[in-house]
Amino acid sequence: MRSMELIVPYVCYTNTMIVNAIKTHKITNKDTSITAILDRYLKDFPDKSVLGIAAKIVSICEGRFIALDKADKDELIKQESQWYTERTFSPLLISYAITNNVLVATAGIDESNAFGNYILLPENPQKSANEIREYLVKRFDIKYAGVVIVDGHTMPFRWGVMGQSIAYSGFEAIKWNKGKKDLFDREIKISNQSIVEELAATTSLVMGEAAEQTPLSVITDVPFVTFQDRNPSKKELEEIKITPEEDMYWPLLKNGPWKKGKKK
Repeated sequence: MRSMELIVPYVCYTNTMIVNAIKTHKITNKDTSITAILDRYLKDFPDKSVLGIAAKIVSICEGRFIALDKADKDELIKQESQWYTERTFSPLLISYAITNNVLVATAGIDESNAFGNYILLPENPQKSANEIREYLVKRFDIKYAGVVIVDGHTMPFRWGVMGQSIAYSGFEAIKWNKGKKDLFDREIKISNQSIVEELAATTSLVMGEAAEQTPLSVITDVPFVTFQDRNPSKKELEEIKITPEEDMYWPLLKNGPWKKGKKK
């Protein structure tokens, strides 16, 4: 059952992007298969569409949760981080963490909609995204299927949460504009466009962050997406990452009280 539809004008009203959120039952520890959930609720998936899926339900189906009274959150943060800060560093008592090359609060560990548990991020989100793409192609007998696994994140100096991708498959993640000319024939030096992050934000908008119970969405009519009939290569996955030395924000971050986490 589709509960919300967002139609976004794209170019001079001649193209539109359509995003449908999909209502499900409450996903809990009784759910152990993400494909079973997709079998039940995803009734149609046109060729060259993108499936948005909340990271939380992927984690639940993979058993990536632990009861609040069975674990210490600070220890979990260390376990799930490549680098982290102690919670006492923040006036809000929040640990900052770098995990899977993403800066995120509390290493992505979530307590909301968690039925009395800490929910961790998927163990290998890229593997999960690849498997979901392959499932969609086979089930719906199509050539092209995109997948974005989405988690919430915040922006400095702005209230509110928006969607961020933690893995994707089936399309080109970046539109490389560097070297092209702008409207005034000036060469573009930096501004590449993150297609995957813009899709993640869009799908998160219709799925919501509270009690909507819509952890899936389907994006159709996306002429700006270049689809691929395969999973992203290792080279493509590396290309979307920025090393600390290349990152424009690293001079602000590097002197933080970072500690080495246990995640590789």
